[in-house]
Amino acid sequence: MSACQSGTLLVTREQATLLEKMERLLNSPGQEDQHLATLTFDQVRRLDGVLNDVVPIHGRGNFPTLEVKLKDLVEVVRARLEADGVHVSSVRVNGGAASHILNTDDSQVYNDLDLIFLVDLQTPKDYDRVKTAVLQSLLDFLPEGVSKTRMSSCSMKEGYVHKMVKVNDTDRWSLISLSNNGGRNVELKFVDSMKRKFEFSVDSFQILLDSILLFYRCAEQKLITENFYPTVVGVSVYGDFQEALYHLQKKLIATRRPEEIRGGGLLKYCNLLVKDYKPAQPEGIKTLERYMCSRFFIDFPDVMQQRNKLETYLSNHFVGTDEPLKYAYLMVLHKVVGDSTVCLMSHERRQTLGLIEEIAFAVYVQQQQRMLQKHYDAQLAGGGAVILAPFYPAQSYPCTCSWLNCA
Repeated sequence: MSACQSGTLLVTREQATLLEKMERLLNSPGQEDQHLATLTFDQVRRLDGVLNDVVPIHGRGNFPTLEVKLKDLVEVVRARLEADGVHVSSVRVNGGAASHILNTDDSQVYNDLDLIFLVDLQTPKDYDRVKTAVLQSLLDFLPEGVSKTRMSSCSMKEGYVHKMVKVNDTDRWSLISLSNNGGRNVELKFVDSMKRKFEFSVDSFQILLDSILLFYRCAEQKLITENFYPTVVGVSVYGDFQEALYHLQKKLIATRRPEEIRGGGLLKYCNLLVKDYKPAQPEGIKTLERYMCSRFFIDFPDVMQQRNKLETYLSNHFVGTDEPLKYAYLMVLHKVVGDSTVCLMSHERRQTLGLIEEIAFAVYVQQQQRMLQKHYDAQLAGGGAVILAPFYPAQSYPCTCSWLNCA
């Protein structure tokens, strides 16, 4: 790990290579560097805000809430990994948080905070070291006065981990998601190899944190200003960084080889549609939809698997300000599956469409109950008469299901 001693900056070989690449990118950007870009001051400032923002990690039961800054969590986890012999070559912000940083439009919201640690995962013991490092790191963020002597790795897992995933086949990576009741989970992904690193161009961004973390450790002036800030590099694993950024800014949908994506990217695609994204190439979108549907039903062939996947997706991606979009999302998904599924028998297709209708009906009822309760509470607070009436959303959506016939 790099250090600052007596005003001298000491860096690792990987960090020196990164700095050389940054300098080359600044001085003579070439064709081979199209997937890279240097962040502007405004983007670096937004990155600084994300890394310094205090994120609550909520504990189950009697476990106290941990107040964590991402930059501190990254440093503690990396230090523990290095101390245990797991080499970390780079740390990156990924997913929605990276898109939020790069798109200076404040309308770009994000749910999960995705961090990628590039590590060596050659043996099962390496996976265990990663898990232990994360769980032990959480001990450092326990509030003052909480005894750590009784806190084992097992208890920390039960108290703070939302989910854990381990992949050890053609790909080698591990995911540990830390709980947040507001839906903004902190997801730590430890990657050795991953063939498919993105679904769509708008979620293909990774922002390298090594230089800004080095800045926090070594700069005498920690405050980032327009005249004094670190050089930070962004990467688009989609390919052309500027093309992907254009798609993000103009809310366009583009991908490559969706048949390589687990689930085909179908659920994410419908999520983009319901948020008013448009296909970058409308003439080829029907073919793309057929590929997405085919891969989805290969990965989730029976109705129970489809139900579990869809319900999990809804609970993870439609929280907070996105929750009211659930019903509209299911209607979009119903239409895409109905129009573009060519790989199922007719009765299997009807089963899947029936499943979506069933979940949509439950969501619709919940939204109605929530709005009625809100109306009831408002009437009580105002001291007036309580009038119960059905709620009709301002924005209408075409009904494609059989259980509710719309005029």
